[in-house]
Amino acid sequence: MKKTLVSALTTALVVGAASTTFAAANPFSDVPADHWAYDAVSQLAQDGVIEGYGDSTFQGNKNITRYEMAQMVAKAMAKSTNVSGTDKALIDKLAAEFSDELNNLGVRVANLERNADKVKWTGEMRTLYTSQRDKQADGSQDKENTYKVSFRLFPTAEVNDHWSVKARLTSNISLNEDSSNNSTKLTFVHADGTYGNFQVKLGKQELFSDETEGMLFDDFFSGAKVTFGKDVKGTVEAGRISDIPFSGTTDPAADYVGLQVNANEGKLTAGAGYRYLKFDGFKTSSYSRDNSDKAKIWSVGGRYAFDNNVSLGGAYAENPEADYYEKAGNVSVNYKGAGKQDAGSWGAWVSYRHLGKNVAFIPTYDTYDENTKGWEVGTEYTLLKNVKAWGEYFQGKKLDTDRTAKYLFGRLSFYF
Repeated sequence: MKKTLVSALTTALVVGAASTTFAAANPFSDVPADHWAYDAVSQLAQDGVIEGYGDSTFQGNKNITRYEMAQMVAKAMAKSTNVSGTDKALIDKLAAEFSDELNNLGVRVANLERNADKVKWTGEMRTLYTSQRDKQADGSQDKENTYKVSFRLFPTAEVNDHWSVKARLTSNISLNEDSSNNSTKLTFVHADGTYGNFQVKLGKQELFSDETEGMLFDDFFSGAKVTFGKDVKGTVEAGRISDIPFSGTTDPAADYVGLQVNANEGKLTAGAGYRYLKFDGFKTSSYSRDNSDKAKIWSVGGRYAFDNNVSLGGAYAENPEADYYEKAGNVSVNYKGAGKQDAGSWGAWVSYRHLGKNVAFIPTYDTYDENTKGWEVGTEYTLLKNVKAWGEYFQGKKLDTDRTAKYLFGRLSFYF
Protein backbone atom coordinates (compact mmCIF):
# COMPACT_ATOMS: atom_id res chain seq x y z
CA MET A 1 0.00 0.00 0.00
CA LYS A 2 1.25 3.47 -0.85
CA LYS A 3 0.56 6.58 1.11
CA THR A 4 -0.67 8.50 -1.94
CA LEU A 5 -2.92 11.51 -1.88
CA VAL A 6 -5.65 9.20 -3.19
CA SER A 7 -5.37 7.06 -0.04
CA ALA A 8 -5.46 10.21 2.05
CA LEU A 9 -8.64 11.25 0.28
CA THR A 10 -10.11 7.79 0.91
CA THR A 11 -9.35 8.13 4.61
CA ALA A 12 -10.91 11.57 4.52
CA LEU A 13 -14.07 10.03 3.11
CA VAL A 14 -13.98 7.49 5.96
CA VAL A 15 -14.20 10.23 8.57
CA GLY A 16 -16.70 12.21 6.51
CA ALA A 17 -14.37 15.10 5.85
CA ALA A 18 -13.82 15.07 2.09
CA SER A 19 -16.38 17.78 1.49
CA THR A 20 -15.08 20.04 4.24
CA THR A 21 -12.97 23.03 3.34
CA PHE A 22 -10.11 23.75 5.71
CA ALA A 23 -8.93 27.34 5.63
CA ALA A 24 -6.07 27.17 8.11
CA ALA A 25 -2.41 27.36 7.19
CA ASN A 26 -0.93 24.66 4.97
CA PRO A 27 0.05 21.75 7.31
CA PHE A 28 2.48 20.12 4.85
CA SER A 29 5.00 21.87 2.64
CA ASP A 30 4.77 19.19 -0.08
CA VAL A 31 0.97 19.47 -0.50
CA PRO A 32 0.25 22.63 -2.52
CA ALA A 33 -2.90 24.60 -1.72
CA ASP A 34 -4.20 24.13 -5.27
CA HIS A 35 -3.96 20.31 -5.15
CA TRP A 36 -7.34 18.53 -5.65
CA ALA A 37 -6.96 16.68 -2.30
CA TYR A 38 -5.66 19.62 -0.28
CA ASP A 39 -8.88 20.14 1.72
CA ALA A 40 -9.11 16.44 2.67
CA VAL A 41 -5.50 16.18 3.77
CA SER A 42 -5.73 19.43 5.73
CA GLN A 43 -8.91 18.31 7.49
CA LEU A 44 -7.28 14.98 8.44
CA ALA A 45 -4.31 16.85 9.88
CA GLN A 46 -6.58 19.17 11.84
CA ASP A 47 -8.51 16.19 13.25
CA GLY A 48 -5.28 14.47 14.27
CA VAL A 49 -5.77 11.45 12.00
CA ILE A 50 -2.52 12.07 10.12
CA GLU A 51 0.63 13.76 11.36
CA GLY A 52 3.09 13.55 8.51
CA TYR A 53 6.76 12.81 9.14
CA GLY A 54 7.78 15.43 11.66
CA ASP A 55 9.54 17.63 9.08
CA SER A 56 6.39 19.38 7.79
CA THR A 57 6.13 16.92 4.87
CA PHE A 58 3.36 14.49 3.94
CA GLN A 59 5.41 12.34 1.49
CA GLY A 60 2.39 11.14 -0.44
CA ASN A 61 4.33 8.67 -2.60
CA LYS A 62 6.14 6.95 0.28
CA ASN A 63 5.34 3.30 1.12
CA ILE A 64 3.85 2.86 4.58
CA THR A 65 3.68 -0.10 6.92
CA ARG A 66 0.60 -1.80 8.30
CA TYR A 67 1.53 -0.33 11.67
CA GLU A 68 1.40 3.21 10.27
CA MET A 69 -1.93 2.46 8.64
CA ALA A 70 -3.23 1.09 11.95
CA GLN A 71 -2.26 4.36 13.61
CA MET A 72 -4.46 6.25 11.16
CA VAL A 73 -7.31 3.78 11.61
CA ALA A 74 -7.09 4.13 15.41
CA LYS A 75 -7.31 7.90 15.15
CA ALA A 76 -10.20 7.64 12.70
CA MET A 77 -11.99 5.36 15.17
CA ALA A 78 -11.72 8.05 17.82
CA LYS A 79 -13.61 10.37 15.47
CA SER A 80 -16.23 7.80 14.44
CA THR A 81 -18.95 8.89 16.88
CA ASN A 82 -19.92 11.85 14.70
CA VAL A 83 -19.88 10.26 11.23
CA SER A 84 -22.57 8.76 9.04
CA GLY A 85 -23.57 5.11 9.19
CA THR A 86 -21.83 4.39 5.88
CA ASP A 87 -18.57 6.00 7.00
CA LYS A 88 -18.75 4.19 10.35
CA ALA A 89 -19.18 0.84 8.59
CA LEU A 90 -16.05 1.55 6.52
CA ILE A 91 -14.09 2.42 9.69
CA ASP A 92 -15.21 -0.87 11.24
CA LYS A 93 -14.01 -2.81 8.18
CA LEU A 94 -10.61 -1.14 8.41
CA ALA A 95 -10.52 -1.89 12.14
CA ALA A 96 -11.17 -5.58 11.48
CA GLU A 97 -8.43 -5.72 8.82
CA PHE A 98 -5.84 -4.14 11.12
CA SER A 99 -7.06 -5.69 14.41
CA ASP A 100 -3.67 -7.25 15.31
CA GLU A 101 -1.81 -3.98 14.82
CA LEU A 102 -4.51 -2.07 16.69
CA ASN A 103 -4.15 -4.46 19.61
CA ASN A 104 -0.44 -3.68 19.70
CA LEU A 105 -1.35 -0.01 19.83
CA GLY A 106 -3.58 -0.68 22.84
CA VAL A 107 -6.88 -0.40 20.98
CA ARG A 108 -8.90 -3.34 22.29
CA VAL A 109 -10.44 -5.75 19.80
CA ALA A 110 -13.51 -5.86 22.04
CA ASN A 111 -13.96 -2.16 21.36
CA LEU A 112 -13.72 -2.76 17.64
CA GLU A 113 -16.36 -5.46 17.87
CA ARG A 114 -18.59 -3.16 19.88
CA ASN A 115 -18.35 -0.49 17.21
CA ALA A 116 -19.01 -2.96 14.40
CA ASP A 117 -22.05 -4.65 15.95
CA LYS A 118 -23.94 -4.00 19.18
CA VAL A 119 -24.79 -7.71 19.59
CA LYS A 120 -22.19 -10.46 19.26
CA TRP A 121 -22.84 -14.21 19.26
CA THR A 122 -20.44 -16.96 20.26
CA GLY A 123 -21.22 -20.57 21.00
CA GLU A 124 -20.21 -24.11 21.74
CA MET A 125 -21.39 -27.56 20.74
CA ARG A 126 -20.48 -30.29 23.23
CA THR A 127 -20.65 -34.04 22.75
CA LEU A 128 -20.40 -35.89 26.07
CA TYR A 129 -20.01 -39.50 27.16
CA THR A 130 -20.19 -40.73 30.75
CA SER A 131 -19.92 -44.19 32.25
CA GLN A 132 -20.77 -44.66 35.91
CA ARG A 133 -19.98 -47.81 37.93
CA ASP A 134 -21.22 -48.03 41.52
CA LYS A 135 -20.86 -51.08 43.72
CA GLN A 136 -24.11 -52.19 45.36
CA ALA A 137 -24.76 -53.78 48.76
CA ASP A 138 -24.98 -57.26 47.22
CA GLY A 139 -21.59 -56.84 45.53
CA SER A 140 -23.00 -56.22 42.04
CA GLN A 141 -22.27 -53.15 39.95
CA ASP A 142 -24.83 -50.58 38.93
CA LYS A 143 -23.85 -49.49 35.43
CA GLU A 144 -25.09 -46.43 33.60
CA ASN A 145 -23.81 -45.00 30.31
CA THR A 146 -25.01 -41.69 28.88
CA TYR A 147 -24.46 -39.94 25.56
CA LYS A 148 -25.49 -36.33 25.15
CA VAL A 149 -25.10 -33.33 22.88
CA SER A 150 -25.27 -29.87 24.39
CA PHE A 151 -25.61 -26.70 22.32
CA ARG A 152 -24.91 -23.30 23.83
CA LEU A 153 -25.26 -19.79 22.44
CA PHE A 154 -23.77 -16.74 24.16
CA PRO A 155 -25.15 -13.36 23.02
CA THR A 156 -23.39 -10.21 24.26
CA ALA A 157 -25.10 -6.87 23.73
CA GLU A 158 -23.22 -3.61 24.25
CA VAL A 159 -25.36 -0.95 25.95
CA ASN A 160 -22.79 1.85 26.24
CA ASP A 161 -19.11 2.32 27.11
CA HIS A 162 -19.62 0.88 30.60
CA TRP A 163 -22.55 -1.54 30.41
CA SER A 164 -23.34 -4.70 28.50
CA VAL A 165 -25.88 -7.53 28.71
CA LYS A 166 -24.78 -11.16 28.52
CA ALA A 167 -26.84 -14.35 28.32
CA ARG A 168 -26.70 -18.06 27.53
CA LEU A 169 -29.20 -20.20 25.66
CA THR A 170 -28.85 -23.96 26.21
CA SER A 171 -30.29 -27.04 24.50
CA ASN A 172 -29.54 -30.68 25.33
CA ILE A 173 -30.16 -33.82 23.29
CA SER A 174 -29.98 -37.34 24.72
CA LEU A 175 -28.30 -39.55 22.14
CA ASN A 176 -29.33 -42.67 24.08
CA GLU A 177 -32.95 -41.91 23.21
CA ASP A 178 -32.36 -39.70 20.16
CA SER A 179 -34.63 -37.12 21.70
CA SER A 180 -34.50 -33.58 23.02
CA ASN A 181 -35.55 -34.01 26.63
CA ASN A 182 -34.89 -30.40 27.52
CA SER A 183 -36.24 -27.53 25.44
CA THR A 184 -34.03 -24.55 24.77
CA LYS A 185 -33.89 -22.38 27.86
CA LEU A 186 -32.35 -19.15 29.01
CA THR A 187 -29.70 -20.41 31.44
CA PHE A 188 -28.60 -16.97 32.59
CA VAL A 189 -28.90 -13.30 31.71
CA HIS A 190 -27.22 -10.39 33.48
CA ALA A 191 -26.21 -6.78 33.01
CA ASP A 192 -22.51 -6.02 33.54
CA GLY A 193 -21.15 -2.62 34.47
CA THR A 194 -17.40 -1.91 34.42
CA TYR A 195 -15.76 1.21 35.84
CA GLY A 196 -12.01 0.64 35.95
CA ASN A 197 -11.29 -1.92 38.66
CA PHE A 198 -14.89 -1.88 39.86
CA GLN A 199 -17.44 -4.25 38.29
CA VAL A 200 -21.08 -4.94 39.05
CA LYS A 201 -23.39 -7.70 37.75
CA LEU A 202 -27.18 -7.74 38.05
CA GLY A 203 -29.47 -10.65 37.17
CA LYS A 204 -29.21 -14.42 36.81
CA GLN A 205 -25.47 -15.03 36.72
CA GLU A 206 -22.60 -17.44 37.23
CA LEU A 207 -21.78 -18.63 40.75
CA PHE A 208 -18.20 -19.93 41.02
CA SER A 209 -16.06 -20.36 44.13
CA ASP A 210 -12.78 -18.91 42.86
CA GLU A 211 -10.72 -19.55 45.98
CA THR A 212 -11.49 -23.29 45.80
CA GLU A 213 -11.54 -23.39 41.98
CA GLY A 214 -15.14 -24.49 41.89
CA MET A 215 -14.97 -27.13 44.62
CA LEU A 216 -18.01 -25.64 46.40
CA PHE A 217 -20.06 -23.97 43.68
CA ASP A 218 -20.21 -23.95 39.90
CA ASP A 219 -23.77 -22.96 39.08
CA PHE A 220 -25.96 -19.84 38.89
CA PHE A 221 -27.76 -17.49 41.25
CA SER A 222 -30.21 -14.62 40.83
CA GLY A 223 -29.09 -11.38 42.41
CA ALA A 224 -26.22 -8.91 42.44
CA LYS A 225 -22.42 -9.20 42.47
CA VAL A 226 -19.80 -6.52 43.04
CA THR A 227 -16.08 -7.05 42.37
CA PHE A 228 -13.35 -4.52 43.09
CA GLY A 229 -9.56 -4.34 43.19
CA LYS A 230 -6.73 -5.36 40.88
CA ASP A 231 -3.97 -7.55 42.35
CA VAL A 232 -6.15 -8.19 45.39
CA LYS A 233 -9.79 -8.62 44.42
CA GLY A 234 -12.79 -8.55 46.70
CA THR A 235 -16.21 -9.93 45.80
CA VAL A 236 -19.59 -9.41 47.47
CA GLU A 237 -22.62 -11.23 46.09
CA ALA A 238 -26.18 -11.85 47.26
CA GLY A 239 -29.35 -13.38 45.91
CA ARG A 240 -31.19 -16.67 45.56
CA ILE A 241 -30.02 -20.16 44.50
CA SER A 242 -32.51 -22.74 43.25
CA ASP A 243 -30.15 -25.68 42.57
CA ILE A 244 -29.14 -26.62 46.14
CA PRO A 245 -29.53 -30.45 46.18
CA PHE A 246 -32.03 -30.61 49.07
CA SER A 247 -35.81 -30.75 48.92
CA GLY A 248 -37.22 -27.50 50.24
CA THR A 249 -40.39 -27.83 52.27
CA THR A 250 -41.86 -24.37 51.69
CA ASP A 251 -39.40 -22.55 49.43
CA PRO A 252 -37.62 -23.95 46.36
CA ALA A 253 -34.69 -21.52 46.58
CA ALA A 254 -32.08 -20.66 49.19
CA ASP A 255 -31.18 -17.16 50.35
CA TYR A 256 -27.51 -16.57 49.62
CA VAL A 257 -24.74 -14.14 50.62
CA GLY A 258 -21.10 -14.62 49.62
CA LEU A 259 -17.83 -12.84 50.46
CA GLN A 260 -14.58 -13.63 48.71
CA VAL A 261 -11.01 -12.29 48.57
CA ASN A 262 -8.43 -13.42 46.01
CA ALA A 263 -4.84 -12.30 45.54
CA ASN A 264 -2.18 -12.90 42.93
CA GLU A 265 1.51 -12.48 43.75
CA GLY A 266 3.91 -13.80 41.15
CA LYS A 267 3.69 -17.59 41.03
CA LEU A 268 1.23 -17.79 43.89
CA THR A 269 -2.52 -17.23 43.82
CA ALA A 270 -4.61 -17.60 46.96
CA GLY A 271 -8.03 -16.79 48.30
CA ALA A 272 -10.54 -17.15 51.12
CA GLY A 273 -14.31 -17.04 51.22
CA TYR A 274 -17.36 -17.10 53.46
CA ARG A 275 -20.85 -18.06 52.27
CA TYR A 276 -24.12 -17.97 54.13
CA LEU A 277 -27.22 -19.84 52.95
CA LYS A 278 -30.66 -20.13 54.52
CA PHE A 279 -32.90 -22.89 53.17
CA ASP A 280 -35.81 -24.92 54.51
CA GLY A 281 -34.45 -27.96 52.71
CA PHE A 282 -31.58 -28.16 55.18
CA LYS A 283 -34.03 -29.17 57.95
CA THR A 284 -33.28 -32.88 57.75
CA SER A 285 -31.63 -35.34 60.10
CA SER A 286 -29.03 -36.09 57.42
CA TYR A 287 -27.88 -32.46 57.57
CA SER A 288 -27.91 -31.57 61.27
CA ARG A 289 -29.24 -32.95 64.55
CA ASP A 290 -30.97 -29.70 65.55
CA ASN A 291 -32.70 -29.21 62.16
CA SER A 292 -30.69 -26.12 61.25
CA ASP A 293 -31.84 -24.27 58.12
CA LYS A 294 -28.49 -22.53 57.61
CA ALA A 295 -25.11 -23.16 56.00
CA LYS A 296 -22.06 -21.10 57.05
CA ILE A 297 -19.16 -22.15 54.87
CA TRP A 298 -15.55 -21.06 55.40
CA SER A 299 -13.08 -21.87 52.64
CA VAL A 300 -9.46 -21.29 51.64
CA GLY A 301 -7.50 -22.27 48.57
CA GLY A 302 -4.43 -21.53 46.52
CA ARG A 303 -2.21 -22.53 43.63
CA TYR A 304 1.56 -22.30 43.12
CA ALA A 305 3.14 -22.41 39.65
CA PHE A 306 6.62 -23.93 39.81
CA ASP A 307 7.24 -22.96 36.17
CA ASN A 308 5.27 -22.55 32.97
CA ASN A 309 4.35 -26.24 32.95
CA VAL A 310 3.76 -27.53 36.49
CA SER A 311 1.48 -26.20 39.22
CA LEU A 312 0.16 -27.46 42.55
CA GLY A 313 -3.22 -26.39 43.90
CA GLY A 314 -5.34 -27.19 46.91
CA ALA A 315 -8.43 -26.10 48.84
CA TYR A 316 -10.31 -26.80 52.06
CA ALA A 317 -13.83 -25.90 53.18
CA GLU A 318 -16.02 -26.59 56.20
CA ASN A 319 -19.65 -25.98 57.14
CA PRO A 320 -19.99 -26.03 60.98
CA GLU A 321 -23.79 -25.86 60.73
CA ALA A 322 -23.87 -29.40 59.34
CA ASP A 323 -23.24 -32.44 61.55
CA TYR A 324 -22.50 -34.85 58.69
CA TYR A 325 -20.32 -34.68 55.57
CA GLU A 326 -19.44 -31.12 56.52
CA LYS A 327 -15.89 -31.03 55.14
CA ALA A 328 -14.41 -30.87 51.67
CA GLY A 329 -10.86 -30.80 50.32
CA ASN A 330 -9.03 -31.08 47.05
CA VAL A 331 -5.40 -31.22 45.94
CA SER A 332 -4.29 -31.27 42.30
CA VAL A 333 -1.06 -31.39 40.31
CA ASN A 334 -1.40 -29.93 36.82
CA TYR A 335 0.92 -30.20 33.83
CA LYS A 336 0.69 -27.70 31.00
CA GLY A 337 -2.75 -27.00 29.55
CA ALA A 338 -4.67 -26.89 26.28
CA GLY A 339 -5.75 -23.58 24.75
CA LYS A 340 -8.86 -23.95 22.62
CA GLN A 341 -7.28 -21.99 19.74
CA ASP A 342 -3.81 -23.55 20.06
CA ALA A 343 -3.96 -26.75 18.00
CA GLY A 344 -1.67 -29.46 19.37
CA SER A 345 -1.54 -28.04 22.90
CA TRP A 346 -2.36 -30.40 25.73
CA GLY A 347 -2.48 -30.77 29.48
CA ALA A 348 -2.87 -33.42 32.16
CA TRP A 349 -3.60 -33.58 35.88
CA VAL A 350 -3.97 -35.89 38.83
CA SER A 351 -6.03 -34.93 41.87
CA TYR A 352 -7.42 -36.27 45.11
CA ARG A 353 -10.66 -34.94 46.48
CA HIS A 354 -12.97 -35.47 49.43
CA LEU A 355 -16.40 -33.91 48.87
CA GLY A 356 -18.84 -33.85 51.74
CA LYS A 357 -22.28 -33.23 50.28
CA ASN A 358 -23.26 -30.77 53.03
CA VAL A 359 -20.52 -28.30 52.13
CA ALA A 360 -19.59 -28.96 48.47
CA PHE A 361 -23.13 -28.33 47.27
CA ILE A 362 -22.61 -27.82 43.51
CA PRO A 363 -18.95 -28.60 42.58
CA THR A 364 -17.49 -28.14 39.13
CA TYR A 365 -16.05 -31.60 38.47
CA ASP A 366 -17.03 -33.64 35.42
CA THR A 367 -16.55 -37.00 37.13
CA TYR A 368 -18.19 -38.22 40.34
CA ASP A 369 -18.61 -35.42 42.85
CA GLU A 370 -21.59 -36.25 45.10
CA ASN A 371 -20.45 -37.29 48.59
CA THR A 372 -17.34 -39.12 47.36
CA LYS A 373 -13.64 -39.34 47.98
CA GLY A 374 -10.99 -40.66 45.61
CA TRP A 375 -8.51 -40.02 42.83
CA GLU A 376 -9.00 -38.48 39.41
CA VAL A 377 -6.68 -38.44 36.41
CA GLY A 378 -7.44 -36.42 33.31
CA THR A 379 -6.09 -35.01 30.11
CA GLU A 380 -7.11 -32.37 27.57
CA TYR A 381 -5.96 -31.92 23.98
CA THR A 382 -6.74 -29.36 21.28
CA LEU A 383 -7.22 -31.37 18.09
CA LEU A 384 -7.73 -28.39 15.80
CA LYS A 385 -8.26 -24.70 16.31
CA ASN A 386 -11.44 -24.35 18.41
CA VAL A 387 -11.86 -28.14 18.67
CA LYS A 388 -10.90 -29.51 22.09
CA ALA A 389 -11.19 -32.94 23.72
CA TRP A 390 -11.16 -34.14 27.36
CA GLY A 391 -10.78 -37.55 28.96
CA GLU A 392 -11.16 -38.10 32.73
CA TYR A 393 -11.35 -41.10 35.08
CA PHE A 394 -12.29 -41.17 38.77
CA GLN A 395 -12.02 -44.05 41.21
CA GLY A 396 -12.96 -43.80 44.86
CA LYS A 397 -15.69 -44.48 47.40
CA LYS A 398 -19.05 -43.09 48.46
CA LEU A 399 -18.76 -41.42 51.84
CA ASP A 400 -22.12 -42.70 53.10
CA THR A 401 -21.75 -46.38 52.08
CA ASP A 402 -17.98 -46.83 51.73
CA ARG A 403 -18.69 -48.67 48.47
CA THR A 404 -16.56 -48.33 45.35
CA ALA A 405 -17.50 -45.61 42.87
CA LYS A 406 -16.00 -45.30 39.38
CA TYR A 407 -16.66 -42.73 36.69
CA LEU A 408 -15.40 -42.26 33.13
CA PHE A 409 -15.97 -38.99 31.28
CA GLY A 410 -15.28 -37.88 27.71
CA ARG A 411 -16.04 -34.60 25.97
CA LEU A 412 -15.47 -33.07 22.56
CA SER A 413 -16.22 -29.35 22.14
CA PHE A 414 -16.53 -27.23 19.01
CA TYR A 415 -16.27 -23.49 19.65
CA PHE A 416 -17.47 -20.76 17.32
